[in-house]
Order: sequence, then structure tokens, then C-alpha cells
Amino acid sequence: MSTSRNNHNNAGVQGLPYFTPEHATSPGTPGPKNTALVPTLFKPLTIRGATLRNRILVAPMCQFSTSAFGPETGALTDYHIVTLGHYALKGAALVFVEATGVQPNGRISPNCPGLWSDAQIPALRRVSDFIRSQGALSGIQLAHAGRKGSTAAPWTTSSKPGSKVSARAVAEIGGWPDNVVGPMGGEEWTWDGKPSTDPEGGYWAPRALTEAEIQELVQDWMKAAERAVKAGVDVIEIHAAHGYLLHQFLSPISNKRTDRYGGSFENRTRLLIEIIEAIRTVVPASMPLFLRISATEWHEDTDLGRKHGSWDIESSIRLAKLLPALGVDLLDVSSAGNNPLAKIPMHNTYQVALADRIRTSLRAENLHLLIGAVGLITEAEQARDILEKGGAARIGNGGEGELDKEASAAVKMTEQRDGKEPMADVVLVARQFMREPEWVLKVAHKLGVDIAWPSQFLRVRFPKL
Repeated sequence: MSTSRNNHNNAGVQGLPYFTPEHATSPGTPGPKNTALVPTLFKPLTIRGATLRNRILVAPMCQFSTSAFGPETGALTDYHIVTLGHYALKGAALVFVEATGVQPNGRISPNCPGLWSDAQIPALRRVSDFIRSQGALSGIQLAHAGRKGSTAAPWTTSSKPGSKVSARAVAEIGGWPDNVVGPMGGEEWTWDGKPSTDPEGGYWAPRALTEAEIQELVQDWMKAAERAVKAGVDVIEIHAAHGYLLHQFLSPISNKRTDRYGGSFENRTRLLIEIIEAIRTVVPASMPLFLRISATEWHEDTDLGRKHGSWDIESSIRLAKLLPALGVDLLDVSSAGNNPLAKIPMHNTYQVALADRIRTSLRAENLHLLIGAVGLITEAEQARDILEKGGAARIGNGGEGELDKEASAAVKMTEQRDGKEPMADVVLVARQFMREPEWVLKVAHKLGVDIAWPSQFLRVRFPKL
């Protein structure tokens, strides 16, 4: 994007089949005054051949808004242009498309997106092109749901406080109850531990993947990455968190295989490493590659964890030290999701502290891997309240005091502290963007940073400080 124009021509962004104005200054970038005082949160960051205009990223968020049937199955729609495009318009540096299945049965629900077919490239291209036209980078999270697949859109089951958070998607609504897969197979391996016949359960029993199918998975992740490049995506993220398939392979709680993909740390990480290596062979050297993990399952103090062991922060640090040599540029640090019996400590920095610990361990060995922290104050409160009956219904937008806390937390994550390294290099924000698409603009104002607004919104921008 150009930084300035001295004439009165309302120029359009080039290369699009429609007109959208080119912003005089890319939204979300700080102005030229007092640049030395701009917090790191609003400074650009270059990763390989891509440059973030600030350090605030839109994390992938499931929307359950693609068709479950017909030729448009899994393809993004205009809904995604409206929602994701708005985050880009309002200053976010990188906007991720939600978890996108590399295979049809890799979707979380029948209404989740996919990238297993060339037919899905044009719709992704439309979304990516618009995001980029607003000066942001376009990202996609490639995923496979594993044993958490073939569930229904949440609002079809959780309209009442205290109701189930998941329901099994049957074939009649586009589900695949007979083709839910995982490292292990059988009724004892459902995600919630309840048999498929239990009306209180929300998940299907998986069948165990064969080694041949595991190799097909590696190829399908690679092909999906190739399609993402053709669709103009700037950044690819591999989803290995939250109890989805790659996390299922990483964890000794969900992986009791006795072949080369189970047992030892090396075997449980083998599939993930093969996928990373395969993707790196087909994407440009200039393209950043991110990885999202659950840094801990929070099973260190549960009977399940004590019996089987679990994926914990030490496991994540061990994995993180392998990533720079594999070509991963940023580790997106989240937590939990692999079992409903986890004991999650609900405080304001419960995930940020994990990111900090990983980053510190890497720096101590002179290993360079960027770290992304997800889970601001509002995220911690959301996680806490959902565990209480009816809690989700009580979550509001918060007031100005909450925004002060969020802005302060975001700065603390990315700034040096008393001569020490920052806790993270970027922050990834999810739910708060759904509440406030203009979150970047509001945080900048709270911090006293004069950043560029979208050209079309200059008439209503906050007063300059």
C-alpha cells in the first residue's frame, strides 16, 4: 500500500475486478510523529517476505457458515468477505481464515470450510484479495478435526444456558459419523468419553487411522498448502492445538499407538514434523509458516494425566526447539482442548505465561522463533465463565475499564520488561474482534498512539491526541 498521495485522485487498488479505494496510509500504522514513543505493539514486523503493519493479529475463529452440500461445500462465501474483510479494514495486521479442513472429514462441522479441492480456491481468493486490498496480510489455518469432527454448528444445540456445547452431526445434515478418525479407534476414544449411543454425549467414536492413511494426510496437508498459495494467501498456520487431530497424535492421553506414530515423544511428533517438512517443500521460501499448539493440556494434576502422562509445557519447549530448523517462523501458543477433564487455572495471564516461558527457553539457547500469545483478559474470563452453568450468556462487551486493561496487557506482552525480553512478539485476538471489529483503532486511542484510519472512516475518527 502507498503511504501518501498529494493529488485528489481517488485511486483504486489494482488487480481487483471491482473498485475499492486505495488508502492514503495503511490503516493501523502509526503516524510519522513521535515514532520513538510508539509501543512495539504498533511497530511493523517482517517475517521472511511478509511485513505486518503492527503486531495485532486476528486469530482463526470458527464461523460455521459454509455450505454442507453440493458443489459449494466447504467454500468460503461473501459472509467471510464481510467479516474478515472488516477486521482488515479496521487495522488488524494479519487476518486468519478459520480452521480449514485438508480433507472432507477434517472439518469440525459440515458447515466449516475446506481446501481439499481446487474448486475451493476461487472463493478463498476473493476473501484473500479483499483482505490484502485493505493493507493487511491474509492467513489460513490448515487443520483436521480428527475425533472432534462431524459435530453440528453450536447455535443449533446451545441456545439455552447450560445446554450441550456440542452435538453429533448425522449424515442427513452433512455429517460423516462413520468416518470420524483419530490416532485410536473405538467407543472408548470419543472426545468426551461418552459412547456414541449416549444421548448426553456430543461426539462420535473415531476409527484408528492406518499408516497408509497417515501418509495420505501428509500429502493432503501439502496439497492444501499449494492451493492456499494459488489463492493468494500470505501466511499458513498448521493447527496442532485444542484437541484436534495433530494434538491427538502429540498427546499420550489420546495416542496409545504401538507403531512409528505412537509411544515416544519422537513418534508422537512424527506426523506433525512430516507435515511441516512437506509444506515447506511446496510453499515459497518467502512465505511465513506458523504453528499453533496447546502448550499444555492442563492435565498435570488430573488422574488421567498422572496415569498416562500428558502434553505439557516441557513437551512444548522440547518441540519448539526443533521448529526453527524445520522452517517454522512463529509458534502460536494456546492451551487445552484435548479432554473435558482438564484443570485450567483461570487467571488473566494463564496462556501468556506459557508463551513467555517458551520464548525465554528458546532465547537461552540462541534459537530464534517468533512467539504469538493468544488469550487477553477477556479470553481468560470467557474460558472461566463457560465452565459455569449459563456463564456464556452472561458475557458482555465490557466497558472502557476493560479496554484499558486489554490495551495495557497487549503492550506488556510485546514490550521489553526491565531489560528482559518481551513475553511475545505478536498478540492474537479472537472473540474481542467479534465484539469490536474496530478493536485495533480503540486500543491505539487508549494508548495515545496516532494511527491511520481507513480513508472512508476519517470523518468519524477519534480526536487526535
